[in-house]
Amino acid sequence: MAEVKILVEGYETVSMGEETACSTITLVRDKNIIIIVDPGALKNQKILVDALRKEGLTVNDVNFVCITHSHLDHYKNISIFQKASFVDYSGLWYEDKFKEWDTDDIRLSDNIRIVKTPGHNYDNITLLVKTKEGVVAICGDVFWKENYPKDDRYATDKKELEKSRKKVLQLADWIVPGHGGMYKVKKVKT
Repeated sequence: MAEVKILVEGYETVSMGEETACSTITLVRDKNIIIIVDPGALKNQKILVDALRKEGLTVNDVNFVCITHSHLDHYKNISIFQKASFVDYSGLWYEDKFKEWDTDDIRLSDNIRIVKTPGHNYDNITLLVKTKEGVVAICGDVFWKENYPKDDRYATDKKELEKSRKKVLQLADWIVPGHGGMYKVKKVKT
């Protein structure tokens, strides 16, 4: 089974008309795969480097960086991962080479699956990671944080977002949202 750990819990605040935001930065490990999901927009990249060091890793140990969607608060720090391949909605990048996804259900390993979850933005993806505790969905801003207002003021397509939210809730036991800590999915009995 794979492991999921939040390295830096994301945040989002609005004060006097100015928004401050950084995505939740998540580490996924599965055998020889080391992924950083949404490397964020930290004031100081040393925060991320130090968080990796606490896990016994350096930026050069990361072999994949996954971007859940193309909003800068989720990917500004991508450039510190010089040796990694990059995963986004359209495909897989390594150096100057690109391989487009030929399906909407992508697998990086037996334990790591990527599904497209548009709505917050057209290019949103969610990582579904099988762990000992259940399936963890790292979903960017499909969900901002636990108990966040349902209305997403930045959503590009609210109907698609609602479909994506239902999909994630059906597939996951845990959610790592775009700007908060991991939380357990409350399953509704039918």
